[in-house]
Amino acid sequence: MAVTRSFAAKSGSGARLNQDQLRSGPSPSIAYESWLWNEPRLTVSLLIHLGTQKGITDMTANTSSDQTSKRSARRKIAALLAGGLVLGVGTMATLASWNDSEFASATFTAGKFNLEGSVDALQATFSEHATSGAAGGLTFTAPVGNLTPNDVVSAPFAVRLAANTTNNATLNLVAATSTTGTVTNLTYELIKTTVAGCTNATTGGTVIVPSGTAVTSVANAVPISLAMGSPTTIAGAPAYLCFKVTAGANLAQSQTGAVTFQFQAVSQ
Repeated sequence: MAVTRSFAAKSGSGARLNQDQLRSGPSPSIAYESWLWNEPRLTVSLLIHLGTQKGITDMTANTSSDQTSKRSARRKIAALLAGGLVLGVGTMATLASWNDSEFASATFTAGKFNLEGSVDALQATFSEHATSGAAGGLTFTAPVGNLTPNDVVSAPFAVRLAANTTNNATLNLVAATSTTGTVTNLTYELIKTTVAGCTNATTGGTVIVPSGTAVTSVANAVPISLAMGSPTTIAGAPAYLCFKVTAGANLAQSQTGAVTFQFQAVSQ
């Protein structure tokens, strides 16, 4: 620490003391002390090379170094406090944050689609005939087993969407395939009627396949719309169909053959 005091030189003294005179005395500390008390009007600093002559560290240097160290320490403490404050604020912010979650889930289930047909005379008993090997046998009127040229025979058929089907459908006659024997000189007509029943005299309704079409052809077949049940737990309304087959003038004697008709429904 630097200390400064004011001293006045003794009244009436004719000369002013200087530092060289002070140093010439037997002891710097004694000279300084004597001079300080005997020259009260002279102002000097106590820190005049006192330490340099006696091997003592300069008080000003020590004081300046101490102050620098203290200032450096204060800066470090302030920096640490500032860092701690920032860390503390971050910690408090984390602890004070609200946390919440919301979840959503879903179950995905495919619908059901099933077509069934009826081959009985009343078009009322339905079951599945899903392959050509399990095709339902159409029941044609007589004389289906003893045909002659220009004979007409008929058979009822009906299709619908089964219970629990979840989509409407479009039904198409996609194939008429000869499976055994000979079926030349035979033509057919397919009619969709508004009610059950099919005879040789059946007319009207919607023509699905026009009269005169070879029994192995599905050319120009008209699509049929099928509705699912409402509610879906019941079967949809059936489409009533009537096959009418005509023997041609050139029908060969004793010829026999079978045809399988394939209907295909496409979900909508």
